[in-house]
Amino acid sequence: MKTSEILENASLFKLLDERQRSELEREFERREYAPGETVFSIGEPGDAMYFVGTGCVELSVKDNTGAKIVLANAGPGEEFGELSLFDGGARTASAVSTESSTLLVLDRDGFLQFLRRHPDASLSLLNTMGQRMRSTDELLRRHAARNINEELAIISTPVERVADVIAAFSGSITFLLLNAAWFAFWIIWNMLPGVRHFDPYPFGFLTMMVSLEAIFLSIFVLVSQNRQAAKDRLRADAEYEVNLKAELEVAHLHEKMDFLTEELLARLPRPERH
Repeated sequence: MKTSEILENASLFKLLDERQRSELEREFERREYAPGETVFSIGEPGDAMYFVGTGCVELSVKDNTGAKIVLANAGPGEEFGELSLFDGGARTASAVSTESSTLLVLDRDGFLQFLRRHPDASLSLLNTMGQRMRSTDELLRRHAARNINEELAIISTPVERVADVIAAFSGSITFLLLNAAWFAFWIIWNMLPGVRHFDPYPFGFLTMMVSLEAIFLSIFVLVSQNRQAAKDRLRADAEYEVNLKAELEVAHLHEKMDFLTEELLARLPRPERH
């Protein structure tokens, strides 16, 4: 595809007029890539965006387990790497040519000079980038770290919340003292002479009440324990995800350091590499 056709169909530059696109076309550079050749790697400093003239480029990242996830396969006329064009930051994905490809490269410095000459052209770029940021924000909300307590509070039923309160109260000193006072009053009242005994010795009604209390308390405690076990499983999963993400970030840092070391060694004269 010709550079003019690519710019005319590109979402980033579709609002530019013909004169602006013609001027921007002069800032592009053509590069050839062999099958399997890396265009850029994740974490690598970025200073340009790419348009596919011919061929295909695979964009990928690594998930929480380190497995490769293919984000997209950019074909003729499609662009990628535009984030680094605006902020000059590190690459957020890796790009590899899957076949013989011709890429049109727009350098960041040349693009910024074009915007200084045509500040009105930035409006169309802001519009397009705003739409992409909305989509990114939605993805981030779906993959944000989870608050286990909030999740369980949302999905728990009123009966389960009552069970938690009862289980917590039944394990307190206050509950123990209240039961001791109740039993003592019950027994003493039914053993005092000259008083009408509503539950005389051997206190059959008291025994039945205590049995019923024990049954209901055991059920509430089991319900609460099941919820606590579910919470512990979710918390363990969340901790695993956090630890795995931290491990992957460390691995990415090692990759960046290796890349920077290779770049530095490549630029040094051979006698100074040792």
